[in-house]
Amino acid sequence: MELKWKIKPFEALTVHELYDLLKVRSEIFVVEQNCVYLDLDGKDKLALHLIGEYDGKIVAYSRLFDAGISFDHASIGRVVVDANYRDKKWGHDLMREAIAGIKSNFCKDKITIGAQLYLKKFYESHGFVQTSEMYLEDDIPHIEMQRG
Repeated sequence: MELKWKIKPFEALTVHELYDLLKVRSEIFVVEQNCVYLDLDGKDKLALHLIGEYDGKIVAYSRLFDAGISFDHASIGRVVVDANYRDKKWGHDLMREAIAGIKSNFCKDKITIGAQLYLKKFYESHGFVQTSEMYLEDDIPHIEMQRG
């Protein structure tokens, strides 16, 4: 079972892709995490959208940014795997694809993320190191991490 990966700028997303990726983001970041905050932060139009599809359904997703949009360095955000597919360990595939996407699209090695604190070890397994103290974002503990 492999995912089909694609990276698209906002303008190239179909209406169905946009709906499906916003749905999976809302299912995780709003409903599952019980976080009643606006997911649409104005940055989707500036991002490349990494989509992982399985059987025609978006099951993995993240946003890729060039330097200067979210952080001083290139960055990865809104990292999400559909809860029904987490047993497949596709989060690791998603991060490998995201890192490769940053390198191939922005020619950058340094990547910064704003990681939820409970995922620190997951991101460390992909070469990220903590670079900040814990801070709250939408009442959820986060840390900045950097790779490269």
